[in-house]
Amino acid sequence: MRVVSGIQPTGNLHLGNYLGAIRNWVRMQDEIAAGGEDDAQCLFFLADLHAISMPHVPAQLRAGTLEMAAALVACGIDPARSILFNQAQVPQHAELQWLLSGTARMGWLNRMTQWKDKAGKNREGQSVALFTYPVLQAADVLLYQATHVPVGEDQTQHLEFARDIAQKFNNDFAAEDAPVFTLPEAITPPAAARIMSLRDGSAKMSKSDSSDMSRIELADDAETVMKKIRKAKTDPDPLPSEPAGLDGRPEALNLVTIHAAITGASVEQVLIDHGGQGFGPFKTALGEALVETLRPISAELQRLLDDRAALGTILASGADRARELAVPTLENAYRALGLVRR
Repeated sequence: MRVVSGIQPTGNLHLGNYLGAIRNWVRMQDEIAAGGEDDAQCLFFLADLHAISMPHVPAQLRAGTLEMAAALVACGIDPARSILFNQAQVPQHAELQWLLSGTARMGWLNRMTQWKDKAGKNREGQSVALFTYPVLQAADVLLYQATHVPVGEDQTQHLEFARDIAQKFNNDFAAEDAPVFTLPEAITPPAAARIMSLRDGSAKMSKSDSSDMSRIELADDAETVMKKIRKAKTDPDPLPSEPAGLDGRPEALNLVTIHAAITGASVEQVLIDHGGQGFGPFKTALGEALVETLRPISAELQRLLDDRAALGTILASGADRARELAVPTLENAYRALGLVRR
C-alpha cells in the first residue's frame, strides 16, 4: 500500500485544513505504521509546482513552503515514518508531466470542472499551467506507483483523470503483463468536518478571507483563539436540543460542528450537553476545547519556525527518499515511449 497526497503551500494552516484533511493524513500514517508492512508508505508533498499556475509572489511561496512543512510536522506528520517533501526538489514530477502530456487529451482537460471554475470567463488570459494542472496531478501520484489517494468530493474527477491517463498509457505503450503505471484507488477519508468561516456560516473557512477573525490559525495563541470564538457570528436563539433545530442556522451549525470535531463527540451529543444554552457559555466551552487541542500544535509550530534550517533539512531528506522511488517509474516511462536515454 502506498498513499500519496499533496497540499499547496499557501502559508500557515487553519482549523479547517486541520480538521478537514491533515488530521486524516496523520491517522493514515499511524495506521500504516501500525500495520507493520515494510513496503507500505505514505508520501505527503507540498505542491509548490502547482502554486505557480496562478499569480504568486516568489518570496511568499518560499516562506509558505517552509511554514506549511512546519505546520504538517506540528500536526503529527512524522518525517521518519512518512516521506515529506516539496515538488520542486523532485524534478521527476515535471518530467513525467511532460511525458504524460502526449497521452492526455484536450477534451479530457476541457471537461475539468476546476479549470472552468478557476478560469472563469477569462480562459484566454489564464496560464497554460492552470489548464494542464491535472496532468501534473496525475504525474504526482503515478510517479510513485500510488495504490491509494485520499480524495474529497472536489478531487474525485482529478483522480479519475489520472486513472484514464495511466490506463491509456499502459494500453498504448506497455506490455499487457508489465504495465508502467499502477491505477490508484480513491480513499474516502472518514467523514471530515466541513469547517466554515466564523464570520459567515455559508462560506468555507479560508486563508484568503480578508478578515483574520474569520478563521482560527494553528499558530494562534490561547488568547487569540478565545477572542475569535467569542466574537464568532451567531444568531439570537439558544442552541437546540437536536440536530434538526440547526436547519437554517449556518453559524450555529458551524460552531456545533467545530465542537464535535475537536472533541470527538457527535453533533447529537454536543446538543444533548449544551441544548437550551445561550451562545455565551457554549462559546466558552468551545474555546477551551480548541485551546487544549491546539496549544501543543501551536507550541511545536513556533519551535519549528524558529529553526528554518532544520525545516530545510527535513524537506531535503524527504526529497532524497522520494527521488529514489520516482526514478524507476520515470525510466520505465521513457523506455516505453522509445526515448533514448544514456
